[in-house]
Amino acid sequence: MISNRKLEHLLLCTHSDVEYHKKTGLEDVELVHKALPEINKEEIDLSTNFLGKKMDAPLIITAITGGHPASLKVNQKLAGEAQKFSIGMGLGSQRAAVENPELISTYKVAREAAPDAFLIGNIGAPQIELATSAAEMINLDALAVHLNPLQEAIQPEGDVDSQGYLENIKKTVKNVDIPIIAKETGAGISGNDAKLLEKMGVSAIDVAGAGGTSWAAVETYRSKDKDMGKLYWDWGIPTATSTIEATQSVNIPIISSGGIRNGLDAVKALALGADLVGMALPALKAVYRSDDALSSFILKFIEEMKVAMYLVGASNLEELKKTDLVITGKTKEWLTERGYNTKIYARRSSE
Repeated sequence: MISNRKLEHLLLCTHSDVEYHKKTGLEDVELVHKALPEINKEEIDLSTNFLGKKMDAPLIITAITGGHPASLKVNQKLAGEAQKFSIGMGLGSQRAAVENPELISTYKVAREAAPDAFLIGNIGAPQIELATSAAEMINLDALAVHLNPLQEAIQPEGDVDSQGYLENIKKTVKNVDIPIIAKETGAGISGNDAKLLEKMGVSAIDVAGAGGTSWAAVETYRSKDKDMGKLYWDWGIPTATSTIEATQSVNIPIISSGGIRNGLDAVKALALGADLVGMALPALKAVYRSDDALSSFILKFIEEMKVAMYLVGASNLEELKKTDLVITGKTKEWLTERGYNTKIYARRSSE
């Protein structure tokens, strides 16, 4: 039963080790310190406009919950914080509610708690025929079509026939009245795939790179055969690498997510060219810690972003994308082998 699987996922993400053992690649991204910032930290502006909606910070609590009665209060809390801070929120897959309308309330509660926040719905590429129903279920600002071949390959009940996904995404873009966001679920999106998705007409891409929650890890706990999940636990394109490949390959907005755990990570991803950053697991765990833990986490996250921006002399997000950074280590090796230019970031402030 889908609803029970959603509860399993929720509990496993909250209480078990489900994160990648390898890193995001953001540790290979070094922002160039500015000893003369020439800005006032207290006047730094984090606001942005994403797909026509203004946000006070370029942050999304990305998809992780929904589809079981237990997730109603979680989504309510997450959405309440998204409303409070004027940031975005993504819902978990709506398939369960499309197939069982009794579960719709576990998703609708998000819009009720966040009437003004940027709210992203969600349907899986294997169930993309349900996209219209998912889009009409709630007053959404966008619908994410999530790509999860790794999870499906490890999941005991996984769907491993991905033929026709691109054409189905193209049809969905035409048939659904709200913007479509293509979203990976933790294994990253290459520049090659980003180009294909752009051609299909998606409005934005969430790369959801490797380094955060591993859905191969989640499914390892659920599977009788643990070996396959353990073997592919760290499969994927690291977040920094995926962000660079995507931003250098397409001309649509990019969301960088996957293992972003603090404001410095976020600023690095934005400096690489991302338009928004997303995180899920830290927000979910904060909800379970205490009533005010999530507010405290977001406040700290935003303050960490402002400190990083102050230290590179960026008073807003547009200026941040013109600051200097250096890419080193395995991330540079990967990108060089793949033919991506890593030098364009190093002295761009002088251009």
